[in-house]
Amino acid sequence: MDTTRGIVHALAAVQQRIAQACRTAGRDPRGVRLLLATKTVSPDKIRIAIQAGANLIAENKVQEYKEKAAALADLPVERHFIGHLQTNKIKEVIRYVSCIQSVDRMSLVEELDKRLRATERHMDILLQVNTSRECSKFGLDPEAVPDFFKQVAQYDTLRIKGLMTIGLFDTDPERVRPCFRQLKSLRDELHRELPATAPPLELSMGMSGDLETAIAEGATIVRVGTAIFGARFYPDQYYWNENENKKTT
Repeated sequence: MDTTRGIVHALAAVQQRIAQACRTAGRDPRGVRLLLATKTVSPDKIRIAIQAGANLIAENKVQEYKEKAAALADLPVERHFIGHLQTNKIKEVIRYVSCIQSVDRMSLVEELDKRLRATERHMDILLQVNTSRECSKFGLDPEAVPDFFKQVAQYDTLRIKGLMTIGLFDTDPERVRPCFRQLKSLRDELHRELPATAPPLELSMGMSGDLETAIAEGATIVRVGTAIFGARFYPDQYYWNENENKKTT
């Protein structure tokens, strides 16, 4: 099978998995978006997937957006950022994306606000939560989410669209399920404090190996790379940039 047919077939298979998972959970498939995790994926392969119907991609390193920007500039696709974001990369990343899914500390919020005000822009964000409580991972402690949400809501340059978690890296989806369940519980807690007219908050969780479990627990965005583009040189945990030395900026 050639590259184009392989990617188109794999994309369709993932979309079918999402649809079936939604049916099993009694959910409308239109309520779950597929995000293509495109780290290390070449622009020509990304283009194939977009032309086959994908409309949301994400990188976890600013450098990859820079390297691929010209080759993908003509394509109508939504772009998110899903990696750990250092404050010195903010000026660059806001050139490429409409949403940052990995906001997890006030220093980042303050610098984002500063840069966005300077360019008279707004940015959609998701708050990253460390539901697995692993010290190697970035993200807010679950208990800190409500207060952090209230603090960030004071910045009118930022629009909080939901929560994101990576969850436990495990081949058994049932061991990951508590992470997804906790993120939904946090979202429900936040909803109780929001006006009834506020739109539902997104839940970005689940990847190639556990998207069915994530959907059963309420995911509205699933982040898939390997199941569409094939196994790559790096393991899944490297795609999310979580095993590098943690930094505070």
